[in-house]
Amino acid sequence: MTEIEIGRSKRARRAFAFDDIAVVPSRRTRDPQDVSVSWGIDAYQFEIPILAAPMDSVVSPETAIAMGKLGGVGVLNLEGLWTRYENPLPVLSEIRSLPAATATKRMQELYAEPIKAELITARLAEVRASGVTVAAALSPQRTQEFYQTVVNAGVDLFVIRGTTVSAEHVSKETEALNLKKFIYELDVPVIVGGAATYTAALHLMRTGAAGVLVGFGGGAASTTRASLGIHAPMATAIADIAGARRDYMDESGGRYVHVIADGGLGTSGDVVKAIACGADAVMLGSALARATDAPGGGWHWGHEAHHGELPRGNRVHVGQVAPLEQLLYGPAAVADGTANIVGALRRSMATTGYSDLKEFQRVEVVVAPYSAAGSSAVTAPSSDVTL
Repeated sequence: MTEIEIGRSKRARRAFAFDDIAVVPSRRTRDPQDVSVSWGIDAYQFEIPILAAPMDSVVSPETAIAMGKLGGVGVLNLEGLWTRYENPLPVLSEIRSLPAATATKRMQELYAEPIKAELITARLAEVRASGVTVAAALSPQRTQEFYQTVVNAGVDLFVIRGTTVSAEHVSKETEALNLKKFIYELDVPVIVGGAATYTAALHLMRTGAAGVLVGFGGGAASTTRASLGIHAPMATAIADIAGARRDYMDESGGRYVHVIADGGLGTSGDVVKAIACGADAVMLGSALARATDAPGGGWHWGHEAHHGELPRGNRVHVGQVAPLEQLLYGPAAVADGTANIVGALRRSMATTGYSDLKEFQRVEVVVAPYSAAGSSAVTAPSSDVTL
């Protein structure tokens, strides 16, 4: 890839965000009803390639169940309010009503409440009792402490999700999580991330992970680019990590690791382009926080927003568009890509002539930088994807 000279001593590689690219129709079209958007990982099959992100504004036990019944996966945050408070509803209500000037400080205080193992067990049991696939997430720092509780509770998919997760974490003070040993000893599929480079993803694949999250769990509510100067344009990140998947298949004799885009997917068009760049599925945060039945009530925040030492995110207002089922399946009453996400994916695949997700990963993509001038762009552009 062509490098750009920043100055005499520094060169940089050109990278692309979703807003910089577009998919191109081919000679063939299909009827949308003939298109399959089903997806599977390990022994689990799903009607749609969508995971709801483990964020308190997006997934509660109730919405995890709803996502499962709608054909996707709801990933419960095991370090969130549902595992810190017996009744988190008053806390959620307070977070929604906080003045902007004091929101970060008060959220730090609210999330200082200890995580309770018995609540982890209770919340996962609630999801399991509904009959849907049980998926839950911990950060690498908490995995050693609580993973046995999670496994005993009967989780189906285990997600290790952090700002960035590496197979080689170096620390002089603490013993790092040995991902390869951990995944080998665990009897459930593990999805790990985020990662944003070919090399980082390849190392994660070699640990035995069933899936790798692309990105850093950031997006609409993240300020990491401003606070740390780190930014990973998602179109390039996904394409690079899809390349790592291809090379790892050759290296491992055919073992397929799923690539899951995680971050900056604000509209249905972003979902389309993520899969076109090589993702097998997507993990959505702000896009699902807009549901009228989402626990955030029109507000959205991630774990970066209440970090005790260096917050790298905000509580942001994303509004309420429609109930979760309508956000996924329509009908849409808006034309900005925030509703009928699955319908839009089907129609894009049909318009470009592809019958399933694996085929659609071969669609032609062009570089076509997007100008928002005169458009009705939604809050928080998808190109601002950060740690």
